[in-house]
Amino acid sequence: MYEYSGAVHIHSVYSDGTGKIEDIARAAFDSGLDFIMMTDHNTLKPVNDGYNRWINGVMVIIGYEVNDMQNKNHYLAFGLNEVIGSYRELGNGELGCKLEAADYVREINEKGGIGFLAHPDEERQHLPEHPSYPWISDSDEYTGIEIWNHMSEWIEGMDDGNKVDRFLHPLRSIIGPNQKSMKRWDQAAEKRHVTAIGGVDAHALKQNVLGFFEVEIFAYKVLFKSIRTHVLIDKPISSNNKDEYHSGVDKILDALKNGKCFISNHYYGSANGFRFFAEFKGITCNMGDVINTGGRPVVLKVLIPKECRIKLIRNGILIDERVGMNAYWNTEKPGIYRVECWLGDKGWIFSNHIRLNN
Repeated sequence: MYEYSGAVHIHSVYSDGTGKIEDIARAAFDSGLDFIMMTDHNTLKPVNDGYNRWINGVMVIIGYEVNDMQNKNHYLAFGLNEVIGSYRELGNGELGCKLEAADYVREINEKGGIGFLAHPDEERQHLPEHPSYPWISDSDEYTGIEIWNHMSEWIEGMDDGNKVDRFLHPLRSIIGPNQKSMKRWDQAAEKRHVTAIGGVDAHALKQNVLGFFEVEIFAYKVLFKSIRTHVLIDKPISSNNKDEYHSGVDKILDALKNGKCFISNHYYGSANGFRFFAEFKGITCNMGDVINTGGRPVVLKVLIPKECRIKLIRNGILIDERVGMNAYWNTEKPGIYRVECWLGDKGWIFSNHIRLNN
Protein backbone atom coordinates (compact mmCIF):
# COMPACT_ATOMS: atom_id res chain seq x y z
CA MET A 1 0.00 0.00 0.00
CA TYR A 2 1.22 3.52 -0.81
CA GLU A 3 0.42 6.21 1.76
CA TYR A 4 -0.40 9.84 1.05
CA SER A 5 -1.35 12.43 3.66
CA GLY A 6 -3.54 15.42 3.05
CA ALA A 7 -5.56 18.22 4.57
CA VAL A 8 -9.31 18.16 3.98
CA HIS A 9 -11.90 20.97 4.32
CA ILE A 10 -10.13 24.17 3.26
CA HIS A 11 -11.58 27.53 2.25
CA SER A 12 -9.95 30.15 0.05
CA VAL A 13 -10.75 33.57 -1.36
CA TYR A 14 -13.36 31.83 -3.52
CA SER A 15 -15.62 31.86 -0.45
CA ASP A 16 -14.85 32.86 3.15
CA GLY A 17 -11.14 32.10 3.33
CA THR A 18 -8.37 34.68 3.07
CA GLY A 19 -5.77 32.74 1.04
CA LYS A 20 -5.21 32.23 -2.65
CA ILE A 21 -5.05 28.60 -3.70
CA GLU A 22 -1.47 28.96 -4.96
CA ASP A 23 -0.37 30.20 -1.54
CA ILE A 24 -2.37 27.54 0.28
CA ALA A 25 -0.68 24.86 -1.83
CA ARG A 26 2.73 26.34 -1.06
CA ALA A 27 1.97 26.22 2.67
CA ALA A 28 0.85 22.59 2.25
CA PHE A 29 4.11 21.69 0.49
CA ASP A 30 6.13 23.38 3.22
CA SER A 31 4.13 21.31 5.75
CA GLY A 32 4.90 18.00 4.03
CA LEU A 33 1.41 17.35 2.70
CA ASP A 34 0.83 15.36 -0.47
CA PHE A 35 -2.63 16.70 -1.30
CA ILE A 36 -5.18 19.30 -0.21
CA MET A 37 -8.95 19.15 -0.68
CA MET A 38 -10.53 22.56 -1.22
CA THR A 39 -14.14 23.02 -0.13
CA ASP A 40 -15.23 26.58 -0.79
CA HIS A 41 -18.90 27.18 -0.12
CA ASN A 42 -21.32 26.35 -2.91
CA THR A 43 -18.89 26.88 -5.78
CA LEU A 44 -16.67 24.97 -8.18
CA LYS A 45 -15.30 28.13 -9.76
CA PRO A 46 -11.73 27.06 -8.90
CA VAL A 47 -12.20 24.20 -11.39
CA ASN A 48 -13.27 26.65 -14.10
CA ASP A 49 -10.18 28.74 -13.28
CA GLY A 50 -7.87 25.76 -13.69
CA TYR A 51 -6.89 25.01 -10.11
CA ASN A 52 -7.59 21.27 -10.28
CA ARG A 53 -3.94 20.36 -10.87
CA TRP A 54 -0.56 20.02 -9.21
CA ILE A 55 0.41 23.35 -7.65
CA ASN A 56 3.72 23.93 -5.88
CA GLY A 57 4.29 20.18 -5.66
CA VAL A 58 0.91 19.43 -4.06
CA MET A 59 -2.11 17.71 -5.62
CA VAL A 60 -5.01 20.18 -5.35
CA ILE A 61 -8.42 18.49 -5.33
CA ILE A 62 -11.38 20.81 -5.79
CA GLY A 63 -14.65 20.01 -4.04
CA TYR A 64 -17.18 22.26 -2.39
CA GLU A 65 -19.24 22.61 0.81
CA VAL A 66 -23.01 22.74 0.41
CA ASN A 67 -25.64 23.70 2.99
CA ASP A 68 -29.41 23.98 3.07
CA MET A 69 -31.63 27.05 3.33
CA GLN A 70 -31.35 27.06 7.15
CA ASN A 71 -27.54 27.03 6.82
CA LYS A 72 -27.51 23.57 8.41
CA ASN A 73 -26.55 20.15 7.04
CA HIS A 74 -23.15 21.15 5.69
CA TYR A 75 -21.79 18.53 3.29
CA LEU A 76 -18.32 18.21 1.72
CA ALA A 77 -18.75 17.05 -1.89
CA PHE A 78 -16.00 15.78 -4.22
CA GLY A 79 -15.70 14.20 -7.64
CA LEU A 80 -18.19 16.51 -9.37
CA ASN A 81 -18.02 18.75 -12.42
CA GLU A 82 -21.01 20.84 -11.40
CA VAL A 83 -22.61 22.30 -8.30
CA ILE A 84 -25.81 20.42 -7.48
CA GLY A 85 -29.10 22.31 -7.18
CA SER A 86 -30.00 25.99 -7.31
CA TYR A 87 -29.19 28.56 -4.63
CA ARG A 88 -30.63 31.60 -2.88
CA GLU A 89 -29.07 34.33 -0.77
CA LEU A 90 -29.33 33.80 2.98
CA GLY A 91 -27.83 37.16 3.93
CA ASN A 92 -24.28 38.25 4.78
CA GLY A 93 -23.17 36.96 1.38
CA GLU A 94 -24.06 33.37 2.24
CA LEU A 95 -26.01 31.03 -0.02
CA GLY A 96 -28.32 28.11 0.66
CA CYS A 97 -29.18 25.20 -1.59
CA LYS A 98 -32.90 25.04 -2.34
CA LEU A 99 -32.79 21.24 -2.23
CA GLU A 100 -33.33 19.39 1.02
CA ALA A 101 -30.16 17.78 2.41
CA ALA A 102 -31.34 14.26 1.61
CA ASP A 103 -31.94 15.35 -1.99
CA TYR A 104 -28.54 16.93 -2.57
CA VAL A 105 -26.81 13.94 -0.98
CA ARG A 106 -28.72 11.61 -3.29
CA GLU A 107 -28.07 13.72 -6.37
CA ILE A 108 -24.35 13.98 -5.60
CA ASN A 109 -24.25 10.17 -5.45
CA GLU A 110 -26.17 9.88 -8.72
CA LYS A 111 -23.68 12.23 -10.42
CA GLY A 112 -20.80 9.97 -9.34
CA GLY A 113 -19.60 12.14 -6.47
CA ILE A 114 -18.88 11.35 -2.84
CA GLY A 115 -19.59 13.40 0.26
CA PHE A 116 -19.02 13.72 3.98
CA LEU A 117 -21.10 15.23 6.78
CA ALA A 118 -19.19 18.32 7.95
CA HIS A 119 -18.88 19.04 11.70
CA PRO A 120 -22.20 17.18 12.18
CA ASP A 121 -22.57 17.48 15.96
CA GLU A 122 -21.87 21.10 16.70
CA GLU A 123 -24.14 22.37 19.46
CA ARG A 124 -22.62 25.59 20.82
CA GLN A 125 -25.00 28.35 21.86
CA HIS A 126 -22.64 30.59 23.82
CA LEU A 127 -21.18 32.41 20.78
CA PRO A 128 -23.96 34.16 18.83
CA GLU A 129 -21.44 35.51 16.32
CA HIS A 130 -20.31 31.91 15.60
CA PRO A 131 -23.47 29.76 15.50
CA SER A 132 -23.37 25.99 15.22
CA TYR A 133 -23.97 24.18 11.93
CA PRO A 134 -25.11 20.65 12.84
CA TRP A 135 -26.28 17.85 10.58
CA ILE A 136 -29.98 17.37 11.35
CA SER A 137 -31.18 15.59 8.21
CA ASP A 138 -32.26 11.94 8.42
CA SER A 139 -30.46 11.09 5.17
CA ASP A 140 -28.45 7.87 5.40
CA GLU A 141 -26.95 7.88 1.87
CA TYR A 142 -23.83 9.93 2.67
CA THR A 143 -20.37 8.47 1.97
CA GLY A 144 -18.88 9.32 5.32
CA ILE A 145 -18.55 11.60 8.30
CA GLU A 146 -16.01 14.23 9.29
CA ILE A 147 -15.56 12.93 12.84
CA TRP A 148 -12.77 15.39 13.69
CA ASN A 149 -12.82 19.05 12.70
CA HIS A 150 -10.13 21.31 14.12
CA MET A 151 -12.03 24.58 13.87
CA SER A 152 -15.19 23.04 15.30
CA GLU A 153 -13.44 21.50 18.31
CA TRP A 154 -11.50 24.71 18.96
CA ILE A 155 -14.55 26.96 19.00
CA GLU A 156 -16.93 24.50 20.68
CA GLY A 157 -14.63 24.33 23.70
CA MET A 158 -13.90 28.05 23.97
CA ASP A 159 -15.15 30.11 26.91
CA ASP A 160 -14.20 33.36 28.63
CA GLY A 161 -11.70 31.59 30.83
CA ASN A 162 -9.65 29.96 28.06
CA LYS A 163 -10.29 32.35 25.18
CA VAL A 164 -6.90 34.08 25.16
CA ASP A 165 -4.99 30.81 25.51
CA ARG A 166 -6.92 29.22 22.64
CA PHE A 167 -6.20 32.20 20.43
CA LEU A 168 -2.50 32.13 21.25
CA HIS A 169 -2.16 28.33 21.05
CA PRO A 170 -4.65 27.07 18.45
CA LEU A 171 -3.03 23.63 18.18
CA ARG A 172 -2.49 22.78 21.82
CA SER A 173 -6.18 22.81 22.73
CA ILE A 174 -7.18 20.03 20.31
CA ILE A 175 -7.84 16.74 22.13
CA GLY A 176 -9.75 14.31 19.93
CA PRO A 177 -12.72 13.67 17.65
CA ASN A 178 -16.19 14.75 18.69
CA GLN A 179 -17.53 11.85 20.74
CA LYS A 180 -21.07 12.31 19.47
CA SER A 181 -19.76 12.14 15.92
CA MET A 182 -17.81 8.99 16.80
CA LYS A 183 -20.98 7.40 18.16
CA ARG A 184 -22.93 8.53 15.09
CA TRP A 185 -20.25 6.96 12.88
CA ASP A 186 -20.03 3.65 14.73
CA GLN A 187 -23.80 3.23 14.80
CA ALA A 188 -24.17 4.04 11.10
CA ALA A 189 -21.25 1.76 10.19
CA GLU A 190 -22.85 -1.23 11.90
CA LYS A 191 -25.53 -1.12 9.18
CA ARG A 192 -23.36 -0.29 6.15
CA HIS A 193 -19.94 1.02 5.23
CA VAL A 194 -19.35 4.62 6.35
CA THR A 195 -15.93 6.28 6.05
CA ALA A 196 -14.50 8.59 8.72
CA ILE A 197 -12.29 11.53 7.75
CA GLY A 198 -10.71 14.45 9.60
CA GLY A 199 -10.78 18.08 8.51
CA VAL A 200 -9.05 21.32 9.41
CA ASP A 201 -11.83 23.70 8.24
CA ALA A 202 -9.14 26.25 7.40
CA HIS A 203 -10.07 29.86 6.63
CA ALA A 204 -7.01 31.78 7.91
CA LEU A 205 -9.37 34.26 9.52
CA LYS A 206 -8.07 37.31 11.33
CA GLN A 207 -9.47 37.79 14.82
CA ASN A 208 -9.35 40.78 17.15
CA VAL A 209 -7.90 39.81 20.52
CA LEU A 210 -8.60 41.89 23.63
CA GLY A 211 -9.91 44.67 21.44
CA PHE A 212 -6.59 46.15 20.34
CA PHE A 213 -4.62 43.76 18.11
CA GLU A 214 -5.46 41.41 15.27
CA VAL A 215 -4.15 37.87 14.92
CA GLU A 216 -4.38 35.48 11.98
CA ILE A 217 -5.32 32.74 14.37
CA PHE A 218 -5.87 29.96 11.85
CA ALA A 219 -3.09 30.47 9.34
CA TYR A 220 -3.08 27.67 6.79
CA LYS A 221 0.46 26.65 7.63
CA VAL A 222 -0.48 26.38 11.31
CA LEU A 223 -3.53 24.20 10.69
CA PHE A 224 -1.57 21.99 8.29
CA LYS A 225 0.35 20.83 11.37
CA SER A 226 -2.92 19.58 12.82
CA ILE A 227 -5.53 17.07 11.62
CA ARG A 228 -4.62 15.03 8.56
CA THR A 229 -6.36 12.33 6.58
CA HIS A 230 -4.02 9.63 5.25
CA VAL A 231 -5.06 7.45 2.31
CA LEU A 232 -3.69 4.04 1.33
CA ILE A 233 -3.74 3.04 -2.33
CA ASP A 234 -2.46 0.06 -4.31
CA LYS A 235 -0.36 1.94 -6.86
CA PRO A 236 1.78 5.06 -6.51
CA ILE A 237 0.83 8.48 -7.82
CA SER A 238 3.44 10.13 -10.03
CA SER A 239 4.01 13.47 -8.33
CA ASN A 240 3.71 16.50 -10.60
CA ASN A 241 2.90 14.32 -13.62
CA LYS A 242 0.23 16.36 -15.37
CA ASP A 243 -1.01 13.39 -17.40
CA GLU A 244 -1.62 11.34 -14.24
CA TYR A 245 -3.29 14.07 -12.18
CA HIS A 246 -6.87 12.94 -12.83
CA SER A 247 -6.11 9.25 -12.29
CA GLY A 248 -4.36 10.22 -9.04
CA VAL A 249 -7.42 12.14 -7.87
CA ASP A 250 -9.59 9.13 -8.71
CA LYS A 251 -7.31 6.91 -6.60
CA ILE A 252 -7.54 9.23 -3.60
CA LEU A 253 -11.32 9.66 -3.86
CA ASP A 254 -11.76 5.91 -4.26
CA ALA A 255 -9.66 5.30 -1.13
CA LEU A 256 -11.80 7.79 0.81
CA LYS A 257 -15.02 6.26 -0.49
CA ASN A 258 -13.96 2.79 0.58
CA GLY A 259 -12.43 3.66 3.95
CA LYS A 260 -8.82 2.99 2.95
CA CYS A 261 -7.73 5.83 5.18
CA PHE A 262 -7.02 6.95 8.72
CA ILE A 263 -6.91 10.22 10.64
CA SER A 264 -4.09 11.72 12.67
CA ASN A 265 -3.21 14.85 14.61
CA HIS A 266 0.23 15.67 13.19
CA TYR A 267 0.87 18.12 16.03
CA TYR A 268 1.68 15.15 18.27
CA GLY A 269 3.94 13.45 15.76
CA SER A 270 3.94 12.02 12.27
CA ALA A 271 1.57 9.08 11.85
CA ASN A 272 3.14 7.99 8.56
CA GLY A 273 3.56 4.24 8.57
CA PHE A 274 0.55 3.48 10.76
CA ARG A 275 -1.24 0.35 9.63
CA PHE A 276 -4.32 -1.47 10.90
CA PHE A 277 -5.02 -4.70 9.02
CA ALA A 278 -6.30 -8.25 9.33
CA GLU A 279 -4.84 -11.60 8.34
CA PHE A 280 -7.23 -14.37 7.33
CA LYS A 281 -6.43 -17.62 5.53
CA GLY A 282 -3.13 -16.21 4.27
CA ILE A 283 -4.70 -13.01 2.94
CA THR A 284 -4.04 -9.51 4.25
CA CYS A 285 -7.12 -7.28 4.48
CA ASN A 286 -7.07 -3.57 5.19
CA MET A 287 -9.30 -0.86 6.59
CA GLY A 288 -12.54 -0.69 4.68
CA ASP A 289 -12.48 -4.39 3.83
CA VAL A 290 -15.16 -6.96 4.67
CA ILE A 291 -14.10 -10.47 5.71
CA ASN A 292 -16.58 -13.33 5.62
CA THR A 293 -15.02 -15.54 8.26
CA GLY A 294 -17.41 -18.47 8.41
CA GLY A 295 -16.75 -18.45 12.15
CA ARG A 296 -13.02 -19.02 11.67
CA PRO A 297 -10.46 -16.88 13.59
CA VAL A 298 -9.01 -13.67 12.24
CA VAL A 299 -5.84 -11.94 13.41
CA LEU A 300 -6.12 -8.15 13.73
CA LYS A 301 -2.80 -6.29 13.74
CA VAL A 302 -1.70 -2.71 14.25
CA LEU A 303 1.69 -1.11 13.60
CA ILE A 304 2.39 2.38 14.99
CA PRO A 305 5.35 4.76 14.47
CA LYS A 306 5.94 5.30 18.20
CA GLU A 307 4.76 4.01 21.53
CA CYS A 308 1.26 5.03 22.53
CA ARG A 309 -1.88 3.77 24.23
CA ILE A 310 -3.71 1.49 21.79
CA LYS A 311 -7.46 0.96 22.03
CA LEU A 312 -9.32 -1.74 20.11
CA ILE A 313 -12.96 -0.84 19.50
CA ARG A 314 -15.65 -3.31 18.39
CA ASN A 315 -19.10 -2.03 17.46
CA GLY A 316 -18.29 1.24 19.22
CA ILE A 317 -17.26 -0.44 22.50
CA LEU A 318 -13.73 -0.57 23.91
CA ILE A 319 -12.71 -4.24 24.22
CA ASP A 320 -8.95 -4.01 24.83
CA GLU A 321 -6.30 -1.47 25.68
CA ARG A 322 -2.53 -1.76 25.81
CA VAL A 323 0.66 0.30 25.47
CA GLY A 324 3.21 -0.25 22.71
CA MET A 325 4.15 0.26 19.07
CA ASN A 326 2.30 -2.80 17.82
CA ALA A 327 -0.38 -5.24 18.90
CA TYR A 328 -2.38 -8.16 17.59
CA TRP A 329 -5.63 -9.83 18.56
CA ASN A 330 -7.20 -13.16 17.63
CA THR A 331 -10.95 -12.95 17.26
CA GLU A 332 -13.85 -14.97 15.92
CA LYS A 333 -16.55 -12.48 16.81
CA PRO A 334 -18.33 -10.65 13.98
CA GLY A 335 -18.51 -6.87 14.09
CA ILE A 336 -16.81 -3.69 12.97
CA TYR A 337 -13.34 -3.19 14.45
CA ARG A 338 -11.22 -0.07 14.61
CA VAL A 339 -8.21 1.26 16.52
CA GLU A 340 -7.52 4.47 18.42
CA CYS A 341 -4.02 5.64 19.42
CA TRP A 342 -3.63 8.05 22.33
CA LEU A 343 -0.66 9.96 23.76
CA GLY A 344 -1.67 10.63 27.34
CA ASP A 345 -5.05 12.34 27.13
CA LYS A 346 -4.52 13.50 23.53
CA GLY A 347 -5.94 11.65 20.56
CA TRP A 348 -3.35 10.90 17.89
CA ILE A 349 -4.47 8.30 15.32
CA PHE A 350 -7.92 6.93 14.47
CA SER A 351 -8.38 4.11 11.97
CA ASN A 352 -11.34 3.24 9.81
CA HIS A 353 -13.23 -0.02 10.34
CA ILE A 354 -12.53 -3.58 9.29
CA ARG A 355 -15.78 -5.56 9.14
CA LEU A 356 -15.97 -9.23 10.12
CA ASN A 357 -19.03 -11.22 9.04
CA ASN A 358 -19.77 -14.82 9.95
